Amino acid sequence: MMKRKNHAPEFKAKVALEAIREEMTLSELAKKYGVHSTQISTWKRAAIENMVATFGRRGPDPDTPSSADIAKLHSKIGQLVVERDFLADASVQLLRTRGKKW
Repeated sequence: MMKRKNHAPEFKAKVALEAIREEMTLSELAKKYGVHSTQISTWKRAAIENMVATFGRRGPDPDTPSSADIAKLHSKIGQLVVERDFLADASVQLLRTRGKKW
């Protein structure tokens, strides 16, 4: 049984770009690169869809958090650390007073 091939993103982009140019047929590209023509079609479609998204964006990248979000998350982390420390101390005191081991 053959192991699955994992192609590098650079390779996929190169093959998809050649497919978009349409200088060769999909079957010729499949023979040239040793990849199934259906896979080349998938890479070509993904490349075209991502190009539309790239040129369609306006403003900042939606994946980057704002400074307000970062400050809110830092305060939440601080709160959780305080709660964790309090509960750890309380559990130690509870164990000492009852004399039980968990």
